[in-house]
Order: sequence, then structure tokens, then C-alpha cells
Amino acid sequence: MRLPRGAARRLLMPRSRHAGTAFPPRRAAAPAAEKLGNKAKGKHQKQICQIVLDHFEKQYTAELGDTWTHIRDVLTQPLCWQYAVLLNKFSQSTELENTLHVKGYHPAFQERLPYLPSSFQCYISRTPGRFPAQKHQAGKLKEYFLLNAASLLPVLALEVKDGEDVLDLCAAPGGKSVAILQCASPGQFHCNESDVLRSRRLKQTIESFIPDAFINLIMFSTLDGRQIGDLKPEFYDKVLVDAPCSSDRSWLFSSDTRQATLRLIQRKELSSLQFQLLRSAIEALRPGGSLVYSTCTLSKAENSDVINLILNSCSSVTPVDISEMAKAVSEEFSFLGGMQQHELLVLPAKGRAWGPMYLAKLKKR
Repeated sequence: MRLPRGAARRLLMPRSRHAGTAFPPRRAAAPAAEKLGNKAKGKHQKQICQIVLDHFEKQYTAELGDTWTHIRDVLTQPLCWQYAVLLNKFSQSTELENTLHVKGYHPAFQERLPYLPSSFQCYISRTPGRFPAQKHQAGKLKEYFLLNAASLLPVLALEVKDGEDVLDLCAAPGGKSVAILQCASPGQFHCNESDVLRSRRLKQTIESFIPDAFINLIMFSTLDGRQIGDLKPEFYDKVLVDAPCSSDRSWLFSSDTRQATLRLIQRKELSSLQFQLLRSAIEALRPGGSLVYSTCTLSKAENSDVINLILNSCSSVTPVDISEMAKAVSEEFSFLGGMQQHELLVLPAKGRAWGPMYLAKLKKR
């Protein structure tokens, strides 16, 4: 199932990289999709890539039915998106917390979650918008990280404890790595990213949030994630596989029509890459260890189908029930119904514009 070298390199490209010469946009769009495309154009909004929207319209209408209509309304309107504020425990600020409360922010996660370290603090607001971003200042750690709150669910599902050896297999851009370090102090923390440029940015991101004394304990690598299982068999207690995927939010706003077309063609190959990364992660896990697989796409082929294939082909892993997590955060997140107990799919909804984010948890026998 190994992909051709060139194809694998393209699939592992940065998810938000859009460069090259654009072709004229295709005009043969469905009326509803065309209307949405025009609606999202404006001075303060990015422009929807019609080719991607047409593709999603066909696939997700078939997979999600009427639910897709509501999701589409959120994904195609960036002005209704929300951003969470993850506090940095290494640079605590009472003034910041007071400011967040005054602005109407509240904790995203409550104590009834199965796993919620006291050091892990994230604030969200029901109102769309973004808290002001912090600029990098030499010699000073940032106080918070802005991100999609749904991206923190895989980290909480992983349940990292102090002293455990942890691998973040596809770590860039770094939000989940930073979140893991807000939860616990791993014995060994290995952040891997196969793309050299993204790996460099990953390290810079972590360095802006984590003290030097901790940075020196983190291993950064640019290995092909499919090979780590062979290089470090049964080495880790916990593995996060935040796999390269067809990131629905960013793909919808691809600025390069040629690259968008290429991505859609290559999309069918992603599930093969994801399966290989998962298999490598399982090999890298110690018996009794657990992993969480996540993507930021709604695509069944990249989500449930990949996990089902792993469960059917790898007798060394079993599914882990994470349904209690969904119950604990149901007031803040919208989930797709009918999922199996070891998986969750966060659906963007108005007032709860988080996701899409798929996660599944497995344990090694």
C-alpha cells in the first residue's frame, strides 16, 4: 500500500499552502452552491473555491443528507466562525483571565469530563469572532493560543499522564503538541513532522509557548511517519495521529484553482496514507498503550472507513469507548449521531461553529 514517492510528498504538503497559476473558476455549479459562493464574497470575507464546494456538495449531501446544508452554511461563512483561547500554564496571567470573563468568555470544558487536568484551561465565547492574536516577543512566552476548540478533543481523549512517553506523529502546525504539554509533563515527547518547512515552524511555535528547560526535553524529527513504527517498535505509551487530510475549512477557500483541482484528484489516495500512518503508530505503541486518530474533515473515507479497516486488519488493537466525552461537552459541541462508541465527529453549527473534527481511540493489547 506504499504510495509513489512523489505522491506521498504532495500529500504531506502543508495543508494551507496555495501557490501557482490559477485557472479560471468553473461556472457549471448547482444553483444553491453558486448562490453560496456569491454570498461569501465580500470585503471582509475570503472567496469560496467553487470547484471544491461543488465536490463537497455532491459527496456530503450523499453522506450526511440534510445535515450537510446546515454545516455548509457555517463553513462558507467565516464571519460566524469562533475561536477558542487556550491559556499557557507556563505564562499565567490573572489579568488575561479577567479580560476574558469581561468579554463574555467561559470555560470550554467542565470537570465532568473523564480527563481534564487542572492545568488545562480553555475559554470560548458564544459570539463569533477572534480574540486578538499575540505577537512574538523575544525572551517572552505567549500567554495563549488561538485555535478551533474541537481540535482539543483528540488531546483530551489521549489522556496523557506525567512521565508517559508520547509521540505526536504528524505534529505540525503545533497546536495539539502545545495542548499536550498543557496537560502533563511526558517522560519523552517526540514531535514528528515529515515536511522540513512545517517542522521548522512547528518548533518555533512550541518554543513560543514552552520554557527552554522543557524544549530541551522534546525530540523533533522529520521522519516519514510510516517508518516510525519500524524505527521505534513498542516505544511509546501514547500516540496522537493527527493525520494529513482533506481539511474542509481550508480547502473551501483555496485561492489556487489548479491546486484545488489537484487536491481533489489526490483525495482518493489520502485514506491509504492515513491507514499506513495508523499502522505505524500501532507498531510504535507499547502493549497497553493507546492512540487517538484525528482529522479535520467530514469525509467518511478518511474517518470511519480508515478506522474500520485498521480494526479489521490489526488484531493487536481494540476500540476504546469515548462516548462519555461527547456527553460531557454536548452543550458546547454538536456531534453526528449514529457513530460507534469509539469515535466522534464534531459538526460545525451556528453558535457552536467548531469542527469539523473526527476522532477515534484505540488501545493495543
